[in-house]
Amino acid sequence: MDDTPQQALAQAARTRGVALSALSRMLGRNQAYLGQFVNRGTPRLLPERERRMLADFLAIDEAVLGAPAPVSEEVAVPWLAVTAAAGRGRIADERVIRTEPLPRAALRAAGIAANDASLIGVAGDSMAPTLRDGDRLLVDRAARRPGARGAIYVLRRGETVAVKRLVAHGAEVEIRSDNPLWPVERVDAAGIEVIGRARLLLRRL
Repeated sequence: MDDTPQQALAQAARTRGVALSALSRMLGRNQAYLGQFVNRGTPRLLPERERRMLADFLAIDEAVLGAPAPVSEEVAVPWLAVTAAAGRGRIADERVIRTEPLPRAALRAAGIAANDASLIGVAGDSMAPTLRDGDRLLVDRAARRPGARGAIYVLRRGETVAVKRLVAHGAEVEIRSDNPLWPVERVDAAGIEVIGRARLLLRRL
């Protein structure tokens, strides 16, 4: 069983031959501070600055003093089997076929929580030149309410999935294609299911 931070600190201090009271003074605390931490569990956790000072002085890993595990710089985002058609629509299939690592910073910049992110492919030319056949979209599944200003969403109509620009008009939604050769539709909002908003275009050059 791994030592607790209190046990690790006490052992490291004994190995180094330094009293807890001296270490407490080094931290700018009263001399009973670390003794209370070791023997009474007060404070429950050492502040980051104090953990770092003690780890450096005692030549030990800060993690043994209770430092949190480092956060991965990448997030495994699920890649859905479905291809959102920039056209008439494709038969829906939302199985996860794999995950793809994406930088956590990219998700933050796009405003997407890691648990709400998914990747899909784009097929067709109805959203050209904005979207091209073969593009990938990072979809925010928490954003499902189109606004009056319009944005690109992945939507389901019956058994098909498509990617279109949606504009809210009260109880209706206007479905637009960026390609001017495609017609504009206006449908009852209850007749479609918005899967999520496309937040980031990932294009292989």
